[in-house]
Amino acid sequence: MQKNNKSHHNPEKGDEDVISSLDLPDIKIPEIPKEVISTLKSRKKHMCIKKEGNESTPACNQASVPGMVTQRSCVYGGARVVLMPITDAIHLVHGPLGCASCTWDIRGSRSSGSELYRNGFSTDLQEKDIVFGGEKKLLETIIELNQLFKPSAIFVYATCVVGLIGDDLKSVCREATEITGSRVIPVQSEGFRSVNKSLGHQLACDALLEYLIGTETPQKKVNPPQKEGKKPLQKKRETFEKDPASEDDVLESQVTSQVTNDTCVNILGEFNVAGDLWAIRPLLEKIGVSIQAVITGDSRVEEIANAHLAHLNLVQCQKSSRYLADSMEERYSIPQVRVNFFGVEETSKSLKSIAEFFNDPLMMDAAENLIEFETNRIKDAIIPYRQRLTGKKVAVYVGGNKAWSLIRAFEELGMEVLMTGTQNGLPEDYQRIKETVRDGTLIVDDANAMELARLLEKYQPDLLVSGAKEKYMSLKMGVAFCDFNHDRISSFAGFQGFLNFAREVDRAVSSPVWKYTPGIKQAQF
Repeated sequence: MQKNNKSHHNPEKGDEDVISSLDLPDIKIPEIPKEVISTLKSRKKHMCIKKEGNESTPACNQASVPGMVTQRSCVYGGARVVLMPITDAIHLVHGPLGCASCTWDIRGSRSSGSELYRNGFSTDLQEKDIVFGGEKKLLETIIELNQLFKPSAIFVYATCVVGLIGDDLKSVCREATEITGSRVIPVQSEGFRSVNKSLGHQLACDALLEYLIGTETPQKKVNPPQKEGKKPLQKKRETFEKDPASEDDVLESQVTSQVTNDTCVNILGEFNVAGDLWAIRPLLEKIGVSIQAVITGDSRVEEIANAHLAHLNLVQCQKSSRYLADSMEERYSIPQVRVNFFGVEETSKSLKSIAEFFNDPLMMDAAENLIEFETNRIKDAIIPYRQRLTGKKVAVYVGGNKAWSLIRAFEELGMEVLMTGTQNGLPEDYQRIKETVRDGTLIVDDANAMELARLLEKYQPDLLVSGAKEKYMSLKMGVAFCDFNHDRISSFAGFQGFLNFAREVDRAVSSPVWKYTPGIKQAQF
């Protein structure tokens, strides 16, 4: 075995000298053959440049090009990320163990009360279950989980295998509801039902509309009297009311059956990632607005069951919750207002829109005063970040909502968004993107890793904002990276959240590590 004689760090030498003295072999990355690129001509319609007067929306919501390794999630995954943040419910995956494990805690939602939702449950279907059916196993699993945890509800997710073998999920859940007295809610989310996980968002909303919102608590079919049958639910609710308000000390857990405040709202499409909800709630309270239910960040089953009592729906994530808002408007005559609490400008607009809807002069004055106070509070703290970030370029490749909701926040820091896109965007998502970005911005749908690498080479951004799957590719190419999806630990919502946002972006872009990387080699196109 040869002895390793490579140099170690010498404090008398500069870092660049040390790096050059390591005598590392040259690593040659082969060029991508042109004939491989030419096979992706059908992908051209999925990319476009925003131009004045042009349609400027890419083809989307289509099956991925054969041979292209897409990084899309499935319909089941789309349903899971919408419903998982309901904290006092059990989320049971009816299917193989892998389906449950690969989606466990992927939302990154935080709770001020119950932590039951963080547990992963699966029926773990085996070969014999595929042959003889898994309905009996599912029913036994639901009854056992109800006895062990006394949940407020059990969501049962169908996977591809369940759809193929034909298990009757609805009938099993109906029988389990009668036996346990707990809400057992089927979610028909077989992964193969669509090329786009957005259908999973809609199926999750369908489950809430049919089995939860506006419904009464089910009763047990077995012998105990009705009063005794209700005791576990009441005990659970009292437990939540006594839970501490979370380590951030910004939210008190409340579970109520009725909200009588005339300015009562639901927030749809807010999932409390990194505690975003806990930054939004105080802003609404300061202008005199109370929250009936959040769908679904840091939420409780009974809160969502009474969501039909609210007077207004605030739609934060149009991608996952616009369908629910439209359905509640049709079914319960609850109007909706689109909001965005990312960035000072968008947060201010949202607060004003809410106050204008209720047409309350006192609320309007409170909103104006709050905006002025919060803007002045963070104004000086933002200056050094803006000075370092002005002129830096950003590529954004995230979920449909963030692909446009983050644009204004970056512009407030003086940064230029030169590319944006999403893996699962719908036509309305790209219409919002088109309305938000500036002329000359590249808009791309369902890019694979090779395409994304080539686009980074061509556009040479200073920062890539994306999910965990693109993280290491970005860093290896010498591009600063920020994960603004589910893995972040800092809240970005509201005024204080914008300060956190600026700090995180500055840490990534201004890190001294980029002085010691070769950077991106200019691609020749």
